[in-house]
Amino acid sequence: MMRKAKRAAWVVASLVITLVIGQFSGVREYVSQLRAGHSTETSEPEAATTMAIAALPDNALMQRLRSEAARQRREPVDAKIDRVWKAIPGYNGLEVDLDATYRKAIAAPDRPIQYVYRQLAPKIHLNQLGNVPIYRGNPEKPMVSFMINVAWGNEYIVPILDTLDQEKVKATFFFDGSWLKKNPELAKEIQKRGHELSNHAYSHPNMSRLSRERATQEIEKTQVLLQDILGVKNRWFAPPSGDFNQETVDLAAGLGLKTVLWTLDTVDWRHPSPESVIAKISSKVESGSLILMHPTDSSSAALKGMIHAIRSKGLVPGTVSQTLSPDRQLPAPVE
Repeated sequence: MMRKAKRAAWVVASLVITLVIGQFSGVREYVSQLRAGHSTETSEPEAATTMAIAALPDNALMQRLRSEAARQRREPVDAKIDRVWKAIPGYNGLEVDLDATYRKAIAAPDRPIQYVYRQLAPKIHLNQLGNVPIYRGNPEKPMVSFMINVAWGNEYIVPILDTLDQEKVKATFFFDGSWLKKNPELAKEIQKRGHELSNHAYSHPNMSRLSRERATQEIEKTQVLLQDILGVKNRWFAPPSGDFNQETVDLAAGLGLKTVLWTLDTVDWRHPSPESVIAKISSKVESGSLILMHPTDSSSAALKGMIHAIRSKGLVPGTVSQTLSPDRQLPAPVE
């Protein structure tokens, strides 16, 4: 008799749990678990999300989740124009998806709570700032990028690629158009290794000294070569030698490109010792840094040390597009 009573109680309990879970089966399952470098924004309207959360039982678990969600919430940061650094991209905020987290928790009551997150877009984005040069990423995003300008130094390109492969790092290579025209196979090798490719003008001129027509040709010729040889629709323009004026920025923007410069310069064209290059980057690199280098003996020898120095600060090396995107990046483990 006692055994039948226990069995009946178990059946009733099972039905109650099924009904509780079933009433939320119509709520959309958010699958935006936070991953480094991937956007977790949801297209679900905020009002609908609020209604779904409000419908959840106000029990001890939900109270605990709400408390933790308030602690973990990070507000988005708007893109802005800085007096020194010019255009600085925005940075997504972060919040706990209470609905999805609650449903995961009750589905696996014996496991630690697995929080599900979604990113919160800023109100002002980089594209809303107008034609303004960019020197760095958002200082709250723990990511940096190597900007590798290529107009000469072929003998060091493959060693640099090999080091990047070994360290599982992707960089952004800015091609001089005349170099690209002469070295299509080497350019394709860089592309094959999965790196971002972009525009460094055609003949390495001082852009600020050119006529409007000539300056346009310098950018456009390389843009066409990137498309024709590599099938690349590039996003960024890096002025040779960092020489530009507002007309340069406007012309690049007219061709669909943002003008990007650097935060830190290895000055590797002077052939400093690899140790001094590593020491410089180690002491000055910070969140959002864009690091300028070329395929030289100094940078080739210093590259692995630079990567390790970057990672030792909890920063993640990525492409220029990744570093300047608003997508949230979790800090890397400190080596």
